[in-house]
Amino acid sequence: MADGYSILVDTSKCTACRGCQIACKQWNGLPGTQTKNEGTYENPRDLSADTWKILRFHEGTNGNGKAYWNFFSEQCRHCLLPGCMAAVEEDEIVQDEKTGAVLFTSKTKNLDYKATREGCPYDIPRKDEKTGELEKCTMCIDRLQNGMIPACVKACPTGALQFGPRDKILEMCAARVKELQKAYPKAQAINPEEVRVIYIITGAPDQYWKFAAGRP
Repeated sequence: MADGYSILVDTSKCTACRGCQIACKQWNGLPGTQTKNEGTYENPRDLSADTWKILRFHEGTNGNGKAYWNFFSEQCRHCLLPGCMAAVEEDEIVQDEKTGAVLFTSKTKNLDYKATREGCPYDIPRKDEKTGELEKCTMCIDRLQNGMIPACVKACPTGALQFGPRDKILEMCAARVKELQKAYPKAQAINPEEVRVIYIITGAPDQYWKFAAGRP
C-alpha cells in the first residue's frame, strides 16, 4: 500500500535534544533504562524492548579535514513491504490498512526472533526477555486513530520531524532535498519509495549510521 501516512526526518534540522526519544517513552509508558557514559553522545547505545527510538551520533572528518557531527534519530521505518513480516505465519505482525503502520502483536512471542530481526533491513525489532514478545515503534497508532500526530513529531522543537499524508510528505521531501543540495551537493532522501519514515541527510550515508541506507 502506498497511501496512508509518512514521517519526514530532516537531519539537517536535528539538534540532538532527544525530545523525540523522551516523548516516545512518555506516551508509550516505556520504563527508563540504566545507562552509563561510554564516551559518546549516544545514550542508550541501542534500541531495546523498552526503548523504541534513540539518537544515533557519528563524528568524523570530511575530505578537506573539516570535522562533522551528525545526528540520526533511529526508529522503525514502517516499510511499505516489511521484511520483518517474512517470518509471519498468521497475524503476528500486521500492517494497518488506513495508516500503513507496521504493528507487532502479542503473538510475536511465537515468531523466530532471529529470523524476524534479520528480515528487517534496518535491524529494528527487539525482544522483551520478560514476555518473549517483539517490540518496536508503532507510529503512535493509538494517537493517529484519535486524530493526533505521533508523540515524537509533536515534541520536536525544530521542525526536524514532520508528519502527514504520504503524498504530501513525499512532495515536501523532494522540495527540501532540492533546497539543501544548493549548500550540500550530497543531500539526499533515504529510500523514500520504500519506507514511511523517510530520512533526509546532507552527507554520505556512512557518515550517519551504518544502517542509514539499509543493512550493508
